[in-house]
Amino acid sequence: MIGVSFVRPGLAGAVLLAVLAGAFGPSATSAADACPGSKVKFYRDPMGGPDTSPVPKKDSMNMDYIAVCESEAGDSPGTVRINPDKVQRLGVRSAVVGERDLSRTIRAFASLQFDERRQYVVAPKFSGWIEKLHVNATGDTVERGQILFEVFSPELNVLQQEWGLAGRSVYASDKLRYLDYPEAAIDRLRRGERPRTVAIPTPVSGTVVDKTAVEGARFRAGETLFRIVDVSTMWVMAEVYEQDLGFVKAGDSARISVNAWPDRPLEGKVTLIYPSVGRDSRTARLRIEVPNPDGRLRADMAAIVEITTPVEGSRVAVPDSALIDTGRRKVVLVERGEGRYEPRKVTVGARMPGWVQINAGLQPGEKVVTQATFLIDAESNIRAALAAFGAGDGT
Repeated sequence: MIGVSFVRPGLAGAVLLAVLAGAFGPSATSAADACPGSKVKFYRDPMGGPDTSPVPKKDSMNMDYIAVCESEAGDSPGTVRINPDKVQRLGVRSAVVGERDLSRTIRAFASLQFDERRQYVVAPKFSGWIEKLHVNATGDTVERGQILFEVFSPELNVLQQEWGLAGRSVYASDKLRYLDYPEAAIDRLRRGERPRTVAIPTPVSGTVVDKTAVEGARFRAGETLFRIVDVSTMWVMAEVYEQDLGFVKAGDSARISVNAWPDRPLEGKVTLIYPSVGRDSRTARLRIEVPNPDGRLRADMAAIVEITTPVEGSRVAVPDSALIDTGRRKVVLVERGEGRYEPRKVTVGARMPGWVQINAGLQPGEKVVTQATFLIDAESNIRAALAAFGAGDGT
């Protein structure tokens, strides 16, 4: 039980209570209307003092004492009774609690990146000189088997001679293949040719995104000369806040809007939720794969991702304006009929635009206040405090 220490409020508290008394408490001239269908049990001090009166009166600040009805004796602590005319003046509105299909839409900023599994490098396993470049600009598109450059390599020339001296043995052919010697060049050797330069083809189709090869330059074994990316599929990397992670899972459908073409949204699926959260940003990365058959999507483009997922658990929901959340308690005001409003603690779940999921505390069919909730809640708190203080015993 919460102990209540009641101190006569100062000027600011007196003004607040005066406003509440004027809004909720009947005046002395309207005492007959204070308890419709019931009788006035007594009148209590509007400032929260222990003094009560069997008849209407005013306190030292000329404020009317507040009527306490006999019918309120069986109400739960904090229940508020308001005259119908004052309900109209306060603009109290209620809504029926019901079940509904609940879903949550998560919006996140994202950027487009190349598919890491579709990136390739051309790094010869032998050294030599680039005698002629056939693909000489970053951004060029290439098809598998297309010639990238021609090289002169003393190392390869020695192996070609060994191949001829070894009588075209499998061992000699394997030594060439281990160095990624092109099959087309081996066919030329079989025809008796001894080419001075070797044409190096691209192993994949794609777009050249990085090129260090320069005509006439010497390269060492293992040096990267080209980086080629297949852009037929792109990755959308979205940043989702930590508190939204519980509503996303791999396989969820996503709608992507690219800033360059906002009227042409893309559809994709969440393929991976990365295993870490940013220490500073408190966001987690999601990977969404989208097709890019026409090549219009480019790396580092900005995008917005929307993921809509159903909310699991209770289907009971109330308008978000019905919930009073102070951080320490979550309460709704349940309409009990005849101008009575009961504060009810509830357990909430997911929050969606305009709605709050209720896991416990409400049943479908009950009515909750959606407008003027804070005014009624303030009066309810005063009444609950007075009940705990013992001011309502009529003695």
